[in-house]
Amino acid sequence: MTLINDFMSLIYPRHCEACVNGLFKHETYICNHCKLTLPKSNYHKNGQNELNQTFAGRVPLNYGLCFYLFEKSGKVQKLLHAIKYEDQKELAQFIGELYAQELAKEGTLAEVDVIVPIPLHKKKLKLRGYNQSEWFAKGLAKALEKPLDIDSFERAHETSTQTKKKKYQRWENVEGIFTIKDHNALINKHILLVDDVITTGATIEAAWMALKNVEGIKLSVASIAFAARKL
Repeated sequence: MTLINDFMSLIYPRHCEACVNGLFKHETYICNHCKLTLPKSNYHKNGQNELNQTFAGRVPLNYGLCFYLFEKSGKVQKLLHAIKYEDQKELAQFIGELYAQELAKEGTLAEVDVIVPIPLHKKKLKLRGYNQSEWFAKGLAKALEKPLDIDSFERAHETSTQTKKKKYQRWENVEGIFTIKDHNALINKHILLVDDVITTGATIEAAWMALKNVEGIKLSVASIAFAARKL
């Protein structure tokens, strides 16, 4: 099997999805250099982080977390592009596992009951073939040993892409789009709501509008990346 893998590597060289340099045999998806140098947020070590501040007065969060800080035309954007548009769903799961390992070291999210990815509308899911947020959530759930719930929460209305929309347009685009299919599954649960990237927070806020009426619910959020801004 090793000989076959070596032969295939000669024909189809594996490369780092962040920097495009070749990968060594022991490296997967992201080279060790990028693992060390990608802009991590370390928000799990700071409860007063910028992501929490973004949702202050809008969404009551127990934890506001992201693995990386988004930089336009940077390596993190390349990772997100590969995940969303190049069928690299396994990369999203891999990143989820990497992040979960760091969270577990600090005991962060130990009290979370269930992990819920932001759902795609069924038409977009059929077109793309997968939900990138769900695959990131799979990685988190696997490494944190938490259940994954993809059935209790759904996107009932299709929306246009959020890219290039202004803040108020993003909110108008997602207002009222989420519904709960199974209230009982979420009662008195601390859920970790997972998205691929957070910018203005409009999608998370829209999700909270649907979730907030569930009895005893607690909310934390996590994403692959956050487009931080100066407050």
